[in-house]
Amino acid sequence: MNTSQLKQMMLSTAHQMIACEPMLTELDQAIGDGDHGIGMKRGFSALVKLINDQTFQPLNVGECWIQMGTTLMMSMGGASGAVFGTLFRAGGKSLAGETEFSSVSLARWLNQGWLAVHARGGAKPGDKTMVDALAAAAGVANSAQSLSLSEALTRCAEAADQGAERTKMMVASFGRAKNLGDRAIGHCDPGAVSMALILRFMAQYAENEVG
Repeated sequence: MNTSQLKQMMLSTAHQMIACEPMLTELDQAIGDGDHGIGMKRGFSALVKLINDQTFQPLNVGECWIQMGTTLMMSMGGASGAVFGTLFRAGGKSLAGETEFSSVSLARWLNQGWLAVHARGGAKPGDKTMVDALAAAAGVANSAQSLSLSEALTRCAEAADQGAERTKMMVASFGRAKNLGDRAIGHCDPGAVSMALILRFMAQYAENEVG
């Protein structure tokens, strides 16, 4: 997948993330501040604007991810902007100068991204955050580097879905949900669900358009 195809994949992903705002808002109203869906919609709306801007002509996939991450960080706000922006930017920096986004690139993007998110906020698997989905996907990506990008993305999306689902039975260690204690059990973490959705939409695009 070249830089132009990456842009189109993320444009498709952004439109679908915007459409998920009501569902993500409902999830966050149960255990958070209720603004996660709105923040995601704001960030991915800004991403649509960036990608559609004719002056957005990144020279390689690393630069593309970095600029998209900066846009999310600046527009989304709050903890979500910090973590998703960090994922995109750190993952992008690990792909500096690369002109193709492959299953090998995906593994590096996810692993460097999750390490950077952990370094930034301290969240680890089991803390009921987006890291539960991200780290699960990163682990699967390592063993999927010999597959096509479409197949690797599909496996990573499935792992992220499972990681997000596992947060339902966790007690939160971060954010407003931390104050709920055992009352947060039974509800998935909205950030983990968002992470799984991003990978699912990326996988769907790659399967339909790249193969």
